[in-house]
Amino acid sequence: MTTAKDLFIIAMDPRSDHSVGQGDLSLALAGAELIDLLGAGAVTVDDDRIVPGEPSAPDDRLLGEAAAELSRQEPYELVEDWLWRRGRDLSTTYRTALEGAGELTRKRSGLLSFGPERVEPADTPASRRAADRWEENEPVLAALASAVGIDSGRSDDESGLDDEAVTTVVAVVHEAVMELEAVRQRRTIENTAFANIWRGP
Repeated sequence: MTTAKDLFIIAMDPRSDHSVGQGDLSLALAGAELIDLLGAGAVTVDDDRIVPGEPSAPDDRLLGEAAAELSRQEPYELVEDWLWRRGRDLSTTYRTALEGAGELTRKRSGLLSFGPERVEPADTPASRRAADRWEENEPVLAALASAVGIDSGRSDDESGLDDEAVTTVVAVVHEAVMELEAVRQRRTIENTAFANIWRGP
């Protein structure tokens, strides 16, 4: 399993007291992919730009797709631009892939069989590994989860990240999620103002 898949599984945990927005999660998943590509030596980060290494074919299909989408033309792509480009609808892509692999299961919430349907991790070795990684407070997973509002219990002062490139990616993920939230708030204000104009005094 990749960091992105582990993050998705943690985000879908029904025990979480925070509902993660698809846009936030998509940005964080793109960041997780980039961190895994860093770990595999497929890319480096230089001055916030993603510098690709030799073309590689990761074992994971979605990570392979991410590697194939890397810009190989100078001055290379900014981490922020990558998050927005690769992150478009990425949470839906991961949900489809994990459901297809049997890593997610659909359940009805509430006592009634026709209650609202939700998706949660199935009891599989992969989901247990993700849960173990979470319980161990693994720094990268904890930092990415924090970016989408899932509390790992680790304070911001003790991120545990010891790689400068990974730290850069995590920081840019946080900034992108905050930017997305600012856009949401602005739209809410604009929609409310528009509705008030139509409603009249």
